[in-house]
Amino acid sequence: MQPFTTLDAVAVPLDIPNIDTDQIAPARFLRKSRADGFGQYLFHDQRWDPQGQVIEDFILNQPSSQGVGALVTDRNFGCGSSREHAVWCLVDYGIRCVIAPSFGDIFYQNAINHGLLLIRQSETQCDALRAMLHQHPGARMQVDLAAQRFIDCEGGLHEFDIEDARKKRLLLGLDEIGLTLQYETEITAFEAGFRAARPWLFAAR
Repeated sequence: MQPFTTLDAVAVPLDIPNIDTDQIAPARFLRKSRADGFGQYLFHDQRWDPQGQVIEDFILNQPSSQGVGALVTDRNFGCGSSREHAVWCLVDYGIRCVIAPSFGDIFYQNAINHGLLLIRQSETQCDALRAMLHQHPGARMQVDLAAQRFIDCEGGLHEFDIEDARKKRLLLGLDEIGLTLQYETEITAFEAGFRAARPWLFAAR
């Protein structure tokens, strides 16, 4: 998992509340190989019509959204089913940060395993940030995870809260396996001691 330290990227506003994981990662693409990348499926049905034509009005299809690295959305982003593919779509597309008033619970837990930073801000603040981004298409925002703050496109400074364990994992780029392997020495020592104390459990038949 790629560590998250700082981000300086184009930020895009999404004004729709309750964006669920089926909108982010449509179900018919869930059997695709992770190795092939999922960025092309992000918001697929909002980006292309049934005939495969680009929907130019959708904000991610607009020229000013190219190079997007952050989204500012409305409440309850990532609700719905538990599919991890929603996070894959965002990260593979290049989005490393989502700012919203609230997130779907399972989506929130999935995000940490793939280096996606989720920042909670009040509804009033998110409304103001999105309005600001609409006024400045293609504007950039800067996020500093260590300092727990971000700078909006007009230079305003905003602080955010994040759990200490979540912050550490993002800064170090640790998924659940990486987190466990931090204790590899202790695990190896325990297994060796367990084997030595109970050799009959491991004797060849």
